[in-house]
Amino acid sequence: MDFDAIVLAGGGSTRFGGVDKAMLVLDGVSFLDRVLMATAAATSTVVVGPARTTYRDVNWTVEDPPSGGPVAGLAAGLTYGTAPTVVVVSCDLPWITETDVTTLVDHLDQHDGYGLRDTDGREQQLAAAYRRTALTAAIQRVGDPRDKSVRRTLAGLDLAWTAPTRAGDDVDTWADLDD
Repeated sequence: MDFDAIVLAGGGSTRFGGVDKAMLVLDGVSFLDRVLMATAAATSTVVVGPARTTYRDVNWTVEDPPSGGPVAGLAAGLTYGTAPTVVVVSCDLPWITETDVTTLVDHLDQHDGYGLRDTDGREQQLAAAYRRTALTAAIQRVGDPRDKSVRRTLAGLDLAWTAPTRAGDDVDTWADLDD
């Protein structure tokens, strides 16, 4: 199934002391490149955040206004691509693989979205496949997407989830890399 990818990489990485989390390296590969490898089968890929050097060509955009949060990033990313399915991933998911992305797309079925759970069972809205129409409508309902909650924005969607998996573990602090 064709899908587009939106990679969110515009956060301030404040819990990392301002270090650019997208460019952190795990096993010789930056977090951003690891996510781009996982989404390599996408028809189109847009990274929302400042342009960086990556292993493959992608489109770049920033949310309007910059630093407007992940919902504003999703709104900016949705202006790219036309595939009916959109895979949304944040750049801080270093353990996600192409197989995981395929699972998300293949299990979308009749749901509005199908996402990963992390190893603690938390639903990761920023590690999911969505129907473009459903995601677009959810963002339009909130009006100005700046500083809106992802969970509240997507609360009205019919979402299904994987069993807990390491692929859904995001890295928010240095300690998350030690797990």
